[in-house]
Amino acid sequence: MRGHNTGSETTFSVTFHGVRGSTPCHGNDIIRYGGNTSCVSVLTPNSQPILFDLGTGLRYFGKECLTRDTKFVGTCLLTHSHFDHTQGLPFFAPLLNEETVLTVRGPVQDDGMSLRAVFDKLVSPPLFPVELSHIPGTISFVDTPNSDFMIDDVHVKARPIPHVGATLGFRIELNGKSIAYLSDHQQPTDGSHGISDGARELVEGADLLIHDSQFTPQEFAVKSNWGHCTAEYAVWVATTHGVKNLALFHHDPSRSDDALDASAAHLAAIGEPAGCNVFIASEGLNFRL
Repeated sequence: MRGHNTGSETTFSVTFHGVRGSTPCHGNDIIRYGGNTSCVSVLTPNSQPILFDLGTGLRYFGKECLTRDTKFVGTCLLTHSHFDHTQGLPFFAPLLNEETVLTVRGPVQDDGMSLRAVFDKLVSPPLFPVELSHIPGTISFVDTPNSDFMIDDVHVKARPIPHVGATLGFRIELNGKSIAYLSDHQQPTDGSHGISDGARELVEGADLLIHDSQFTPQEFAVKSNWGHCTAEYAVWVATTHGVKNLALFHHDPSRSDDALDASAAHLAAIGEPAGCNVFIASEGLNFRL
């Protein structure tokens, strides 16, 4: 089952702008699910927009923003600094407006490097034509540890989760509804189904869980320490922690539309006895809580 509206009044409107992991990809075999990397927007009735990650899908969210206003004021909850989660930032068109204010909250690196320093390296010659400071809009970087904080009236939990390098998962809550976002989540390398305390706290009882599902079991057997998990593991996380809806996310760039379709019914059937609606995230999909 695809995303659906669970009620007449919307607390969260969630739109997927990029659902791939590792690298953007292109081709006739991925047209339906899309080839852009991780970026999800969340709109609420009275709060500023919230973004999960800044992958190449951010460019398309930016185009949508420009149909409403030339400026943007909002916050990104950044899980980590890998290319597939950051590469969209300099292509976010609202940043060409001096009135745009984008706050980016994410982890400090394991070596102590700040979030600002990471992006100063990413967006600068020779890797990019101009320095980050030359972009007209304001980008505010906030180093975010294991913490709870507010974005307007939305409560946010940030917790470290296992991946490769410093990585956060997030949970946002408003009006009794909750969304957990664990885009890159290392399954135990022996293939077993365990979970860290931080990850458990984020996913427990979530109305919507957006979760890494990059590998098949066969792929995981040879890539077990690459920082990701199988779709079956994601379903286990959801069904054993009372999650109501699971969006399988961060699809491997080699995964075709047909391959994703082939696994959809099987994965949904695993979730159904536990009352969990399991679906595969695709670009443009909107889910309302």
